[in-house]
Amino acid sequence: MAIHPIEYRYYSDEMKKVFDEEAKLDSWLKVEASLAKAHAKLGNIPKKAADEISKKANTNDVKVKRVKEIEEQIHHDLMAMVKALTEVTGDSGKYVHYGSTSYDIEDTALSLQLRDASEIVEKDLKAFKKVLITLTKKYKKVVCIGRTHGQHAVPTTYGLKFANWLCEIERGLERLSQVKERIVVGKMTGAVGTQATFGKNAEKLQKIVMKDLGLKPVMVSTQVIQRDRHAELIFVIALIGSTLDKIAKEIRNLQRTEIAEVMEKFGKKQVGSSTMPHKRNPWKSENVCSLARILKSHVSVALDNNPLEHERDLTNSASERIIFPESFMILDFMLRRITSILESIELHPENIEKNLNLTNGLVMSEHFMIGLVKKGIGRQDAHEILRISAMESYKKNISLKSVLLKNPTVAKNFTEKEIDHYLDPKNYIGTAIQQVDNVLKLVGDK
Repeated sequence: MAIHPIEYRYYSDEMKKVFDEEAKLDSWLKVEASLAKAHAKLGNIPKKAADEISKKANTNDVKVKRVKEIEEQIHHDLMAMVKALTEVTGDSGKYVHYGSTSYDIEDTALSLQLRDASEIVEKDLKAFKKVLITLTKKYKKVVCIGRTHGQHAVPTTYGLKFANWLCEIERGLERLSQVKERIVVGKMTGAVGTQATFGKNAEKLQKIVMKDLGLKPVMVSTQVIQRDRHAELIFVIALIGSTLDKIAKEIRNLQRTEIAEVMEKFGKKQVGSSTMPHKRNPWKSENVCSLARILKSHVSVALDNNPLEHERDLTNSASERIIFPESFMILDFMLRRITSILESIELHPENIEKNLNLTNGLVMSEHFMIGLVKKGIGRQDAHEILRISAMESYKKNISLKSVLLKNPTVAKNFTEKEIDHYLDPKNYIGTAIQQVDNVLKLVGDK
């Protein structure tokens, strides 16, 4: 029975297949096959032996169960695979794993898994990006209240809100592409990185193996590929997760009962609470926020895995068996979930309009202050006029307009029509629409 929630709750079958036991064993066997073929190409072993090793280096011939049986006896997982492959390759088995150390196989195979996992995340990010493009276009001109410090600030647009998320996801794609270049590497450098066991053609052998696997050879390594690469990858994953956390948190806040501008889709038979029948909780967004915390915690572990002792120790091994599959499976799940949330997101125009006008025009005080300056009033004097007027409006719970109409400076310089213009939120969104168009032009076409 499954224990970890990523096995039965927070997962996709596609990502799960990258990290399950059979996939890991298969990646090890692929590297062993490529190593044997490279040796044969350089004349180090018979071609017939390499052909046999390549033929049997698969999980149909080398079973996970058999590898585990051997590991129970020898307490070395990689060597258990080597022995299991040797068993099914007859006389050719004496050339299995020739010249290599465990992490020549393990690190190179890990890069294959990380490459495949990164490509799934890239696909997820692009799918989410497509949804954000649609929302940015659709709500480009929808004016809403902007909030800072949890308080009403000045008007903005939902288009600009979505455009900000869109740009951040685009940066996430760029970061993932950049770190993938550094992580999709492999090694055949031996016990401490000198390549001594591979002889005079060692560098050539490494290039042949990596070309066959679609990886780049490391320029230099110890017994392991240096873990700064992996730490960067885990950080990028956590950073993308943090973006999703931010988006989900905004959805949660906008779904608050007293705001109610945005809602997660609620199914006809969906239950919000076991005791409160009326509840409509943003639980999917909360789910995304919760999982982001796990991704952040992995960054600390990845950083601790970088300073290994001398040419290597084993302190990175156990934790990496956890943080790599967890990070990728959780991020993959989060991306699919946030995409589904926003694909069916509900905006409530009546509440958006209500909240925009909730403060009786107070949120337009900045715009009116600018208007006073344009009429020749000093900026500081204009600010003081609006500050005093705003406080009166707030305390008496009356409209800002009614207070301004009684102010002699305002009455002297503004008609009522001009006052209405400056107090209309739709007249104070600056370049929001233009900015959205610029984003769509630059990011939407990628």
